[in-house]
Amino acid sequence: MRTLLQVDQLGIQFGGLKAVQNVNLYINHGELVGLIGPNGAGKTTMFNLFTGVYTPTEGSITFDGEKINGLDPYKVTRKGIGRTFQNIRLFKDQTVLDNVKVANHGLAKHTLVESLLRLPSHFIGEAKMEEESLALLEIFSLASYKDELAKNLPYGMQRRLEIARALAARPKLLLLDEPAAGMNPQETKELMELIAFVRKQFNLTILLIEHDMHLVMGICERIYVLDHGQLIADGTPAEIRANPKVIEAYLGEEVSE
Repeated sequence: MRTLLQVDQLGIQFGGLKAVQNVNLYINHGELVGLIGPNGAGKTTMFNLFTGVYTPTEGSITFDGEKINGLDPYKVTRKGIGRTFQNIRLFKDQTVLDNVKVANHGLAKHTLVESLLRLPSHFIGEAKMEEESLALLEIFSLASYKDELAKNLPYGMQRRLEIARALAARPKLLLLDEPAAGMNPQETKELMELIAFVRKQFNLTILLIEHDMHLVMGICERIYVLDHGQLIADGTPAEIRANPKVIEAYLGEEVSE
């Protein structure tokens, strides 16, 4: 199986604080992998390292055979890494459709000059983007809300919209940062089904940060566990559930289904 993301001896230091240190992990093409750990373990910092928000102070990140340390976030997106955020980051005063089209614009074939001059290529490109954006909204059961402002959507739908927007950039690897945060059990169940569906539909590789252990144990094939910026365990859900280091890190928190 081909390795899509390879991380070797990764670390970052803020002043005297080592937020992440000596992390080694890999994700194969097509896998759905979980990254879990107590609050403050460094999980979101890892996502920020993978997406160019932070530059590692040590180690390397290789994506699809190419080292991506220090690349700007927009360049990382173009290489094929998409993400969602722990706190929803939509363009709340734009419509649902425009939120998805914004991501599509990053891949537009027509140039700014063609758009300014209103050349035929501009209209063809815009029509294609609209069609692709609407198709995504259909998959996420959001098509009927396309003209609504994003801020007027219920919370669970805003979460779905954020995933749809990330997919519009056609990533090879999708990083989901606590997608079930704030959702009720029914919404979480629907989200699990949706993640499984889009993974298959878009031939995606997914890395998932999530506090909801039932979700993680239910859909992830492998799980990495981070504590105080270091990996303390990795393995299948069954292995992680029984790992004494993981149980200790969570201090009795629920680590079972």
